[in-house]
Amino acid sequence: MTPRRGTAEGGGAAAPRGPREIVRAPTERRNGATYDIDRLPTLEILREINAEDATVPSAVSAALPRLAQAVDLGVEALRSGGRIHYFGAGTPGRIATMDAAELPPTFDADPATVLAHHAGGAATLGQAAEGVEDDEELGRSDATGVGAGELAVGITASGRTPYVAGALRAARRAGAAAVLVSADPDAPLARDVDVHVCVDTGAEVIAGSTRMKAGTAQKLVLNAFSTAVMVRLGRTYSNLMVGVDATNAKLRGRAVTVLAEASGTDEDACAAALDSAGGDTRTALVALLSGVSTPRAAAELAACEGRVRDALERIGAGSAGAPET
Repeated sequence: MTPRRGTAEGGGAAAPRGPREIVRAPTERRNGATYDIDRLPTLEILREINAEDATVPSAVSAALPRLAQAVDLGVEALRSGGRIHYFGAGTPGRIATMDAAELPPTFDADPATVLAHHAGGAATLGQAAEGVEDDEELGRSDATGVGAGELAVGITASGRTPYVAGALRAARRAGAAAVLVSADPDAPLARDVDVHVCVDTGAEVIAGSTRMKAGTAQKLVLNAFSTAVMVRLGRTYSNLMVGVDATNAKLRGRAVTVLAEASGTDEDACAAALDSAGGDTRTALVALLSGVSTPRAAAELAACEGRVRDALERIGAGSAGAPET
């Protein structure tokens, strides 16, 4: 009998397991919608892949309440002077590394506040070393620097990767909060964490190839997680990146555009304000919106840990220049 399309192993409920059958994560099962993928022309292969990819956003949407809890833990850790640590092996580790690396240029985040730990280190970012994911002791070792009040985020499609298990367990013993991001509702590691963000992406297009739907979900989750943390910490003004420091011509142009959008001031005045602020976009923005001097704007920002809206409130400018909602 040909399996029904759109299901793993061609059926809804899983068949009873025999005594010797291996328990597999959902991502390891065969996808009944793509049984014929190796017999299709190129365009049809792509359509099957695309149809499966289209299911990922709704799976992420279902996980948002748990992701919100993870964001709150991240905000709490950073506000208390702690850090956020990502732990992953293979694709999850690479995605985590990319997410962490992009926060300083996007939000002017301190590179030491969100750290990615990839099993095997930098050498395995560009070349796979599959064995390291099975090393629980390596995970424990990589989590040595995690302290009380910080947050450890483990990313693993199966929810059982030993490297991630070692890291999360060590982090919790140190007094850190722990979050698991997985694609398995029954992830074994869920019992070891404070929050389990499960994005149930189901069987992959190619069985077990978790760089596909599960990997896409991991990128969406981490991008949303880190962006929401930065927004909550005041690293944006409205929906604009105001942590941009004008250190080269491209960034200067971007900063001037941000200032013009946020303040409604012409670009020449924005460029002058940026020069006066030494290239600090947030200082220039506070000065433009409030009318205070650059030194006063810088001082108010420092008192508010860089949060533009809070600095404006201290000055008494309120929501001046903000777009209507």
